Amino acid sequence: MSHDFKDLFLLDPTITYLNFGSFGACPKPIFEKYQEWQLRLEREPVQFIVHDGIEALAGVRQSLGGFVGCDADDIVLVINPSYAINTIAKSLKLSVGDEVLTTNLEYGACDRTWDYYCDRVGAKYVKQTIELPIHSASSFIEQFWKGYSDKTKAIFISQITSATGLILPVAEICAEAKKRGLLTIVDGAHVPGHIPLDLRTLQADVYTGACHKWMMAPKGCSFLYVNKENQHWVDPLLISWGFQSDFPSDSRFIDYHQTIGTRDFSAFLTVPDCLAFREKYNWEEVSKECRSMVQLNAMRFCDLVGSEPLSEISDDFIGQLFSIPIKTNDPVKLQRRLFEQYKIEIPVAVQNGNAYLRYSIQAFNNQQELDYLYDSVLELLKEGYLFNSGK
Repeated sequence: MSHDFKDLFLLDPTITYLNFGSFGACPKPIFEKYQEWQLRLEREPVQFIVHDGIEALAGVRQSLGGFVGCDADDIVLVINPSYAINTIAKSLKLSVGDEVLTTNLEYGACDRTWDYYCDRVGAKYVKQTIELPIHSASSFIEQFWKGYSDKTKAIFISQITSATGLILPVAEICAEAKKRGLLTIVDGAHVPGHIPLDLRTLQADVYTGACHKWMMAPKGCSFLYVNKENQHWVDPLLISWGFQSDFPSDSRFIDYHQTIGTRDFSAFLTVPDCLAFREKYNWEEVSKECRSMVQLNAMRFCDLVGSEPLSEISDDFIGQLFSIPIKTNDPVKLQRRLFEQYKIEIPVAVQNGNAYLRYSIQAFNNQQELDYLYDSVLELLKEGYLFNSGK
């Protein structure tokens, strides 16, 4: 990294923090803005919740819409992508025998959501198997559409996967889905601020992204986008004053999903500050340096544990996350050992019976920290917490 950004963050300096991907980390200037909004709320709760805060949210949606490429009234702020997917899954009118096509690489909380709502009506959540490693975008697309049938009603897919840390060719999937008359629902939790996003170009019908990850907002700040053609069937997850509002705005979608009772939405209001922070520090270049560090170290770690990367090491599939396929008898014990013994915060993910050690790199990380991880993994191999897959 050409600059040292550690002093801009509030992270514990005694921890080697290689898990930005899970919950992000909020820079000090943004966190201070967050606290200013919270103080303003406590000083005059009524004005904040009923008037000032709502007016400020309109500006937030305008700024965020400009960043992700959509109209301000097509996007609503929510606490996290799981909330957004629950809103969609609960609202989607599925019947007995209908199918929602997905992959076997999706985020566990979203899998549970779709399983729940599909089971309630007798629909089927089809997890199409994607063979790893992925050799090309075309091979992924070919595998994915093998799960399609005449019963398929909707597509649900991650643009960047969680456990495996892979960028998927979602634009191509959305384009083909439109040709087939299917609803497209994209989980972009890891996307905003990580890789470029233009919802007008992508043309997904529904999209959710987290602002508290790579955009670096405080925790509990995400968004739900629904294009105008589909907003009419999306019910609010929580019925409150926004439903059949006494003072309706020009958008029923915003009324229904924004005004849902008393809550502290201060985190939402920091989005313009997040965007200003990115511009001030030329964050596109920072991200490029982070991505380079991720990719340059990828094969080194795979060689260490005797495994094969999950895709080619390129911008097409790998951003600021990299999941190392590993062999371990106890993923939970391994993760705790890394944290408690080595003070390394890094997830050990398990999916489809496979384990992955996933490092993520942000501006506050450096090569020395990845070297430390390498040396720690080498020791754990010797101690039997990990096994070389090539042996």
